[in-house]
Amino acid sequence: MKPNESKLTFGVAVAVFAMLVLHTMAFAQQTAPAGSQGLTLKAYGPGGPAPAMREAAKVFGGKKGISVAITAGPTPTWKDQAMKDADLIFSGSEYMMTDFVRRDLPGLIDVATIRTLYLRPSAILVRPGNPKKLGGVRDLAKPGIKILVVEGAGQVGMWEDVAGRTGDVRLVDGIRRNIGFFAANSGEAKKLWNSDLSYDVWFIWTIWQKEDPAAADLIHTEKENTVYRSCGVATTSRSENKAIAKEFSDFLQSADGQEIFVKWGWLAR
Repeated sequence: MKPNESKLTFGVAVAVFAMLVLHTMAFAQQTAPAGSQGLTLKAYGPGGPAPAMREAAKVFGGKKGISVAITAGPTPTWKDQAMKDADLIFSGSEYMMTDFVRRDLPGLIDVATIRTLYLRPSAILVRPGNPKKLGGVRDLAKPGIKILVVEGAGQVGMWEDVAGRTGDVRLVDGIRRNIGFFAANSGEAKKLWNSDLSYDVWFIWTIWQKEDPAAADLIHTEKENTVYRSCGVATTSRSENKAIAKEFSDFLQSADGQEIFVKWGWLAR
């Protein structure tokens, strides 16, 4: 190769490299809002919506070029930190969101930004293969059935609402007599379900079977007995990232967000 040709080739290569760098920078500017490079959006809430929230956070964060950190579990484990740095709060029921506003997170939530996102239906989880051959709510009052329920964290009174919709007080009484443990939250119930095989039934939401299909089979509560609780989201009043927090809330209600939640067992309508 002649010297002039070598110089020309090197010059072309440099020009192409420069164009690629400029293109990459322009793309980053398009996907990440101004001033958001290196930003971490922080959202806190209960464990039930967490799998869907985490997937939504990953997809949204990838599109925007930011990080969305989801912290989930019983409220006492995260509320102190949330009071310091939360951008968003998500809930597992309408009454839970109200408790956040009135009691657990005083002054933190901007109530004007609260949105109801999706619903989760009640369900009966049984051991794989359904060894007790349970078919619905009325079977839960049969002698010898041991039931695990959650009495908190978005599920206060859920089992009673399901059984009580029959109008049959004997059924409600029979199911109560078969309840072996009232867990404070779904995380505690899940640990007990996995460690104590004496429980035949876990009265919970459909989404928990979606999270770990190998741990239980799903029996839908009869349509006339099914109750629903919601997932909601709100921006915090202390957030310094309100604009991008609102974008994430918008994304959760978008077609892409809906697809993610429906995949995890939530109902869009």
